[in-house]
Amino acid sequence: MHLRTTVRFRSFAAPILALVLATACNDLTVPNPNQPDVAKVFGTPRDVETIVSKLFQQLYNGQLGSSDNIMDQTITMSFESSSQLGNFGMGTRGAIPRSPIDNSIGNTVAAGNFRDFDFLSRNARGAANAIAALDKFTAAGQSTGSPARDARAKSFAYFTLGYALGNLALFYDSAAILTAAVPSSEIPGLSKSSDVMAVALQSLDSALNIASSTQATTGTGGFPVPLDWLSQPADMSRADFIKLLHSYKAKFRAGQARTPAERAAVDWPAVIADAGAGITSDFVVLTNATTGWSGAVLSQLAVSSGWSQMTPFILGMADTTGAYDAWLQQPVLSRTPFLLRTPDKRFPSGETRAAQTAVTGTSRAGTAAGSILYFRNRPPGEDTPADPWGTWFYDNWRSWAIRATGGNAPYVMYPVVENDMLAAEGYIRAGNFVAAMPLINKSRTRAGLPALTAISALTDQVPGGNACVPRVPQPPTFTTTACGNIMEAMKWEKRTETDLVGYSEWFIDSRGWGDLAQGTALEWPVPYQELFARIKPSYTTSGVAAKGTYGF
Repeated sequence: MHLRTTVRFRSFAAPILALVLATACNDLTVPNPNQPDVAKVFGTPRDVETIVSKLFQQLYNGQLGSSDNIMDQTITMSFESSSQLGNFGMGTRGAIPRSPIDNSIGNTVAAGNFRDFDFLSRNARGAANAIAALDKFTAAGQSTGSPARDARAKSFAYFTLGYALGNLALFYDSAAILTAAVPSSEIPGLSKSSDVMAVALQSLDSALNIASSTQATTGTGGFPVPLDWLSQPADMSRADFIKLLHSYKAKFRAGQARTPAERAAVDWPAVIADAGAGITSDFVVLTNATTGWSGAVLSQLAVSSGWSQMTPFILGMADTTGAYDAWLQQPVLSRTPFLLRTPDKRFPSGETRAAQTAVTGTSRAGTAAGSILYFRNRPPGEDTPADPWGTWFYDNWRSWAIRATGGNAPYVMYPVVENDMLAAEGYIRAGNFVAAMPLINKSRTRAGLPALTAISALTDQVPGGNACVPRVPQPPTFTTTACGNIMEAMKWEKRTETDLVGYSEWFIDSRGWGDLAQGTALEWPVPYQELFARIKPSYTTSGVAAKGTYGF
């Protein structure tokens, strides 16, 4: 009995104060000094505020603080990046033909499968406990210092709870639903991902309601959100925090879909409304090796092309010379790299590899501030052969400054273009192309591509003639391309602007759009570590992608 309790605690308990907050799950009848005392950890309103202030950092580091995580798996599953290495499941998940997600004990990707589930679940528990504690203090007439300060802490706690549950619902088929109503000593059962997402959205609504209340401006010491709570260059105003909450609501609502049918059934008017009230500039986290905001994932991907290089599967759609068509006509396991020539300024220009390489030279500093040159044609001496379909000359160097500076550089956690494209997708699905085009054009024209101006039907092609971008593989053989429609233009902008920023953006969208390679897993099972702690057998999810939009 004691062993069972200990295992459950380690796999599911909430984090302890001092960056790892923990929750008790104690059924012993005698004091146990090794079990944390929740009442003491959440002993005063200011203690709770301190706990709340560290929650997002724990969630961020759970996802991006180690290279062995869900993101490194999804980037190869969705053609966001390519690597043949077995490390962190990249080669395992990216191999063609695809294989199921192994959930047996000690499988080769066990740590990465579990890491996100562990951090997200534990910190969801921490956030739920913090909300319950704040409610208890308020009922007893105690406060962090003012109604405004109480509101800031509680709204932020609801935000982190919604963020944790929302990400669990995005990637895993089920998880435990945690709220302030769940006692800290209780281990809730597992609920399906759609139910977990419903509570995530409710939590974000609670955060919005509190941040928008009169209480949030009553007294001193409340908003803005201190810069260290989100690792920002400056304190985040209440208005900007409210925008961020709306954007995550839009993201989670759309991203929950596992299939094109589910994506079509999303409440798109709600997505449009939240995106319209969402962020108006990139949400950027400042990685910092001193304060503990890790840049581990991006630093590792910048080591060499063996860890990350681009594949033509999706980005080849920028080519306007026919080289991508020729690549598609080669057998998948015999494909050879080609020179990408495109009017899209996010890629280097030049008629030869030497000319394109000269644009960025040998620098490994990454994209300069204010530049939109996200991809480089690397010096040939840095090439690393990988799978034939995954070997190319191009790297995404947008976040390479993180490695170049020793882990102290900005990381785009939520690009404003992602928010805009969520609204644009909603408008396209409603047939409101007039509203969608300006949103798409914001980044499209900045990249040197002709604006969408006269789209009135989904059958209309994007402008550009033979030099149009994107050029999309065509059925039935998918070995030739044609100019894409407004939906493909929206997808192109979202992909180029979210490639290797945010968190698993391509995978989340591609499964809902039906763009993954046939046989790609659509979600992760609850990791065996958690299942065994619950005395349940491990299993492997059966849902996989059908042959989709591009015939992959």
